[in-house]
Amino acid sequence: MARVVVDPITRIEGHLRIEAQVDAGKITNAWSSGTMWRGIETILHGRDPREAWYFAQRICGVCTTVHALTSVRAVEDALGIIPPLNAILIRNLITLSQFVQDHAVHFYHLHALDWVDIVSALDADPVATSKLAQSISDYPRSSPKLFSAVKDRLTSFVKAGRLGPFANGYWGHPAYKLPAEANLMAVSHYLDALDFQRDYIRIHSILGGKNPHLQTYLVGGMSVPIDPNSQAAINAGTLAELRVILQKGLDFVTQAYVPDLIAIASFYTDWTAIGGGLGNYLSFGEFPTAATNLSKTDAGLFLPRGLVLGKDLSKVLPVDPLKVAEYISHSWYSYTVGNDKPLPPFEGETTPSYTGPKPPYDQLDVASKYSWLKSPRYDDRAVEVGPLARMLVAYAAGHPRVKELVGYVLGQLKVGPEVLFSTLGRTAARGIESQLLAEQSLKVLDQLEANIAGGDLRVHDGAKWDPGTWPARAQGFGLHEAPRGSLSHWVTIQNTKIEAYQIVVPSTWNAGPRDAKGQRGAYESALLNTPVADPEKPLEILRTVHSFDPCMACAAHILDPRGNELVEVTIA
Repeated sequence: MARVVVDPITRIEGHLRIEAQVDAGKITNAWSSGTMWRGIETILHGRDPREAWYFAQRICGVCTTVHALTSVRAVEDALGIIPPLNAILIRNLITLSQFVQDHAVHFYHLHALDWVDIVSALDADPVATSKLAQSISDYPRSSPKLFSAVKDRLTSFVKAGRLGPFANGYWGHPAYKLPAEANLMAVSHYLDALDFQRDYIRIHSILGGKNPHLQTYLVGGMSVPIDPNSQAAINAGTLAELRVILQKGLDFVTQAYVPDLIAIASFYTDWTAIGGGLGNYLSFGEFPTAATNLSKTDAGLFLPRGLVLGKDLSKVLPVDPLKVAEYISHSWYSYTVGNDKPLPPFEGETTPSYTGPKPPYDQLDVASKYSWLKSPRYDDRAVEVGPLARMLVAYAAGHPRVKELVGYVLGQLKVGPEVLFSTLGRTAARGIESQLLAEQSLKVLDQLEANIAGGDLRVHDGAKWDPGTWPARAQGFGLHEAPRGSLSHWVTIQNTKIEAYQIVVPSTWNAGPRDAKGQRGAYESALLNTPVADPEKPLEILRTVHSFDPCMACAAHILDPRGNELVEVTIA
């Protein structure tokens, strides 16, 4: 029996430690530890709730807009504000572009190297690589000349010896299965995706002023004006520019991302039986098609709200956000009511209480507290959130386009929907969602153009902007499906100032430790029974953990200023 420690997990945002017990080549137990703490909730106390979004979105520069949007939704819910339709649609365009860009970055730059052996690409035949690429899609960058240039570039890079993020890869690991030509194709598209995401995210600059940390959100709407006669506002030229960028995004997803996903997955179908995890899936739903308060209704959402339990796709259960609560039984915090009682966010506390060893340490004290992450639960159940949860809820709810796309991808792989409950299913769901939302972004742009053409130029409702119109006390919560999953912000306003603020984040749902009842979170559960060919090179652990796309800065919500030596991989 071996104790495998991976610290830090790389190719993620933030700091995550995984410990796993390996017996007879498989993981029999696992623990997930967030090793950083942030205090955004505390920073917001006493501030004007209208500026909370500006601070909250600084939680993370990768997730960029998600906390801004969720924060303004929370304050709008508390104050009874519904933004104009134009503001809703502009927010949707920003969010849709965030999804497509974020998913592409994850697939190519964070997760692909778990499946793609860079060193193997050095043995590829560029002509054969071109034939392979052209057989799976009409992506234009597929000539033998191009792949030959990529191979030469890669060869020079390796000979230089300065491998940067590729230096510690598990190249040559027996778990890699792609032929050399598929590896070279993937490396080429890895480079293309760098250019794609840089250009595509210009949408955020156009509609938000900059990226990351957009500047145009407002409680009650957006601050970016619409004026067909002004060059300093959204006008016909702006909309035309957005259409060109959005179409390029759809083309990249359709011609490169999804075909690459299917091609790579076809060599790893054994991973459709690995990493299934909890079997419970939660989605708050997203992308309103009308001016509504998402905290009060889920009607008209493009992606439905719902809960799937026990991998049962025959029904979708309704979701009541007030059933969310957080445990700290194994987290480095303390509650005034005791550490084994879960608190709903409106009663939530964020009081750090570190009781663990000083890093670097050989082993977590898993019988006690071992993470800076809390343990969120829905109706006292551990659930998984993220692209897989969203696609499963939509599939089970009968979403027509989701069912078509799922059917297409599974048909290409010659497998059934049951394989979605896996590490590979989680990765496939992200690609399916990218296709879905790249298509939807153009439809939202159509809706925005039609609304403007009808004479509606409003982007903000200022009726309740004056704090003198607010009640003495108000509470509200904002819901959002961020790329990594279900996100909620909870605010209590007392005498026009923030009295309390809590944030329940996707990676907290997924990466949190056990609760008072011993229920594992999604990471810990998904790692069980994962095969590990070489405990000294636990590539398989990375595959499953990366399939969730961890964002630990969000999950743990100012980094400890004391520098700590980072442990790589050790066996106890």
